Formats: sequence, structure tokens, C-alpha cells
Amino acid sequence: MKNITNLKEFACTPDRFQGGHRLCPGCAHSMIVREVVNATDDDLVISTATGCLEVCSAIYPYTSWDVSWIHIGFENAAAAISGAEAMYKALSKKNKLYNPDKRVKFVAFGGDGGTYDIGFQSLSGAVERGHDFLYVCLDNENYANTGGQRSSSTPLGAHTTTTPRGRVSYGEKQRKKDLTMIMAAHGCPYVATAIPSTKHWKDLAVKAAKAIETVGPTFINALSPCTTEWKFKPEETTEIADLAVETCAFPLYEIEDGRKLRITYRPKVKLPIEEYLSRQGRFSHLFKPENKWIIAEWQKQVDEYWDYLQRREEAGV
Repeated sequence: MKNITNLKEFACTPDRFQGGHRLCPGCAHSMIVREVVNATDDDLVISTATGCLEVCSAIYPYTSWDVSWIHIGFENAAAAISGAEAMYKALSKKNKLYNPDKRVKFVAFGGDGGTYDIGFQSLSGAVERGHDFLYVCLDNENYANTGGQRSSSTPLGAHTTTTPRGRVSYGEKQRKKDLTMIMAAHGCPYVATAIPSTKHWKDLAVKAAKAIETVGPTFINALSPCTTEWKFKPEETTEIADLAVETCAFPLYEIEDGRKLRITYRPKVKLPIEEYLSRQGRFSHLFKPENKWIIAEWQKQVDEYWDYLQRREEAGV
């Protein structure tokens, strides 16, 4: 595993994901991707589902990727990377690799639409088959690439183009799907949550390095605040991500072998959920008197889930 101990040293690592892409100012995707691909010295093969990351990082004839990279459809990033990994193993057994002394690792990236929803079947299948790869979900809680529609990752009360706020609606009616736990239930040897953050940069880098090093299918769910659809200023991205952690709206933890859970960060003082919701325009309508019950429901759900994580960690399962 790559030794990640010093921020200055890590920041000076030669970039495998270059600047000059067309992602929005303040987009968290590039922060997350850069940390993940720089967390190892191994050669990488990357597959990227159609989405914000893909359309903004490889506009022909330009590319930000300084690794072997495959663009594939919305729904099959995991299938594509599992096929590449299977081919690599087959060539290795036949002694047909160009450089057999070089270790190659496989990573797939997909947004929440291409992971929680239309890509879930291929992800579940690739994990069930036991392919050796890391899947990173860039979770911005909506279909940001296609107009800001809701996904099964969209949280309660959020305004999207398909769950609009108004006189007859308060936004998203469903609770966000717990995909991290679903992947852990697949028996993945390593599953984790992470955020893009100056405060928690090492948490993401270490988890990425650990996931890449682990043999078998691994999964990281990385919250990716979206300045465009969440409605906050571009320079506030990491602040919003930090608030998600400090309020426990998006707790940081890891699960090994599908069972052993460890919380990787505990807020010294858990902030009320209003601190997180009030910084995002997609939730501004929740602060109207008739909608404040939704904030109370948010707090209830956050508190219950945080208690569940702590009990599970204490129980060692």
C-alpha cells in the first residue's frame, strides 16, 4: 500500500487526472477522482460511466486522464471494468502480458444515477462474481448530467427537476437508499464512505489506497456536493461536505469483510441538521413553517442511523 502520511508530499504526487477539464467550478468530482487515482503507484485501468465526469474529462480530442481509460454507458461501468480485469487475468495465465512485472489495478467511477439506479445490476453482478476492482460512486444525489432529476440517492425534501417544490409538493418524498450497506451485504472485503475535504483528505486517500490494495471487489461511496444542483457557491464545496460529516448526515466509516464496521470520524459536537440543510438552496423551502416537520424527520433519521452505526461498531459486527 502506498504510504500516505504527508499532505504536502501527497499534493505533489504527479497527477493522473489532469486539470483543464470542463467540470463546473467547485465540482467535487475532480477532487475525489484525483485523490483516488493518486493513492497508488500501481498502473491503473479506469472505466467511467456516462455522466458529468465522463462528458467533462474527455471531450475529443482532449482528455484529462493520464491512465488507461474506458468510457462506457450509464449502466455498465462495473461490467466493463470486470471484463478488463478478467482479460488481464487470462493473459497473465497464458504469459502474454506485455510487462508481466508491472502490477495493474482496476477502478470504475460512476455517478449516483449510474450506480444506485441504472448501473446497480452490473455492479451487483461484478461484485457477486468476485472480480478484483474498486468501484467509486461519485454521489451528488441527482442526475446532474441530464438536467438535475432525482435519483434513489436524492434525500428527503430535496428540490429536483422531477421532484419540484411548490404548492402541492415539498420535494423528494423518498428516503435516500443506503447503497453502502447494500454493498457491504454483498460480502465485499472492503466498503467505505468518504468526502472531498481539506480536513478529511487523509481519510479519503487512505481508504482509496486500502480499497485498491485489497484483493476482490471493493466499494467507496464518496459524497460529491454539486454546486449547480444543490445551489451553493462554488467555493463552499468542501465546507458543505464537512457539514455533512459534522451533522452525521453522511457519516464516515468503513466495513471489512461485509461485517466489521469502524467509524473513522466522530464529531466532537454533532451539529444539528439545520446547519447542513440551510447552506443548500435545494432545501430552502423546508424552512417555511408548513415544511419544518421535514427537518424534524431528517434529524430523527440522522440520529437513529448514527446510533445504529455506533451500536454496530461496539458489537464488532
